[in-house]
Amino acid sequence: MMLVLCLTLLALPLRAEEKIIRSHGISAFGDLKYDAGFSHFDYVNPDAPKGGEFSTWAFGTFDSLSPYVLKGNAAALSSVFFDSLLTGNLDEPDAAYGLVADWLEYPESREWVTFHIRPEARFWDGTAITAQDVVFSFEVLRDKGVPVYKVLLKDIQNVEALDDATVKYTFDPDGPLRELVTTVGGLPIFSKAYYATRDFAESTLEPPLGSGAYELLAVDPGRSVSYKRRDDYWAKDLNVNVGQNNFDVLTVEYYTDYTSAFEAFKGGAYSYREEFLSLLWGTAYDFPAIEKGWVKVETLPDGRPAGTQGWWFNLRRPIFADPRVREAISMAFNFEWSNESLFYGLYERTDSFWENSDMQAEGMPSEAELALLEPLREFVPETVFTEPAFVPAVSKPDKVADRRVLRRAGKLLEDAGWTVGDDGIRVNAKGERLRVEMLNDSPSFERIFNPFVENLKRLGVEAVYNRIDNAQLQEREKNFEFDITVRRYSMSQTPGNELRGIFGSETADVQGSNNIAGVQNEAVDALIRVIENAKSREELTTAVKALDRVLRAMHIWVPQWYKPVHNIAYFDMYDRPYTDTPPKTALGEMGLWWFNPEKYQALKDAGAIR
Repeated sequence: MMLVLCLTLLALPLRAEEKIIRSHGISAFGDLKYDAGFSHFDYVNPDAPKGGEFSTWAFGTFDSLSPYVLKGNAAALSSVFFDSLLTGNLDEPDAAYGLVADWLEYPESREWVTFHIRPEARFWDGTAITAQDVVFSFEVLRDKGVPVYKVLLKDIQNVEALDDATVKYTFDPDGPLRELVTTVGGLPIFSKAYYATRDFAESTLEPPLGSGAYELLAVDPGRSVSYKRRDDYWAKDLNVNVGQNNFDVLTVEYYTDYTSAFEAFKGGAYSYREEFLSLLWGTAYDFPAIEKGWVKVETLPDGRPAGTQGWWFNLRRPIFADPRVREAISMAFNFEWSNESLFYGLYERTDSFWENSDMQAEGMPSEAELALLEPLREFVPETVFTEPAFVPAVSKPDKVADRRVLRRAGKLLEDAGWTVGDDGIRVNAKGERLRVEMLNDSPSFERIFNPFVENLKRLGVEAVYNRIDNAQLQEREKNFEFDITVRRYSMSQTPGNELRGIFGSETADVQGSNNIAGVQNEAVDALIRVIENAKSREELTTAVKALDRVLRAMHIWVPQWYKPVHNIAYFDMYDRPYTDTPPKTALGEMGLWWFNPEKYQALKDAGAIR
């Protein structure tokens, strides 16, 4: 690891002994891997040719090109229009380097940061990116952006343009100082002049004025969207971009179900697909284009925490107030049968919110975890202290209904006051029926939902599976109009203030927030603050394990499944800078791969693609 370049000692009025650090980047816990003046990131091909098209698919629909506001459903990749002060990389989950910012300076305490904007940084209309644009971007995101920005940015006390090229952020000394620099450094930058005549809060299909590598090429609302690389992109030769943004065109085709999307891929309608449906991966990847060598099929390792995917309870509903009800419902999902009968044994059961990482809680809490948990004892389930970290019930795989597990679930419901009525449906003391509606927007998921629903009915739960279209689902989730819904979160390798948006009390009732379950718990809030302020990777890991342990004991979801690999297929027209092992933190296809015209021509000559 290399030391951050240029540590300059300056005297401050209140902290005369504190160092002021001037650097080309910043890391959460220590030194940067790449020194000032580095030529490119190690995992790229600096000589990757430019050209061609990368095309993939997305599920559902879209009606907007505004990904930062609540209104509308934004198109995939529509954030590609905008640059930011800093940018991350795939080598270091804790680090960020200058993009629009040439360099930054901050004290050891990180109570403030000053960014110095590159003189060559430009919007697409040729106007300079200024400190005033940065200030405007912060303010408009805070005031008109997706509501979670109010939470993420609440610890910024002040932002000011010191001159056209210098912007200073001042932070609350009691805030999550470890990550606030990268939080504000990663915000998209908008043109203040452009939005002087437009309402930022409104969704729109008008191509915005950006400063990024790609602009809009074509849009067919709800069906497809394409972006083209700008030859005059101001940062195309910057070290953080060398070997990246290699495709001339990025295209996303939209489909309303997985099966039609797969059939379209087989026919060459788009060129790249990561397969998430086990039924297809286990049975359907033997079509002629694979046999002829036109399509390559690969399984690549995934070094990131597994996606936090499951059925999430809406804790705002009184019916879910008792955790025993939630645990009982969870027990009705027979993963072992599903994996053997439906998933072809391709998955493992998720039990942790940080599955497939060293941040996953295991066994009894350690002494370090107990030091965090004991002061919060009154706010967490007692099982956090008396039992190993919760894992879901294991059912027998030979039948969808494991009567042994269902009997245990029934006992939990009885203890919670839900008894079986004359019609077989459980009711409480008020005579209210135990009825739950499970929402989803994909017909491919019906084969998984239906056995779950049938087991719930065996328990005496009036369970209803309701498949609605994607637009309806997004609206109902935004307004928390559901009982149980499916959601997946990609958890950071360095968790921080984004956890407020998923589990924090302050976001539980914020329309459109990621706190889909509506978690409101003082212990969870306190542990998130510990995570945000961790001074070392060891402290961070301990705090995340403690939070994981608490969340699992609260039964806020029915965890689904994961696989520690990427299953991918693509028409053989691309090359990449790695072979069997991708960068640990992401595949990086769109950013790192490049188009091979000879391979493309061979496919075209063979009639493999349209």
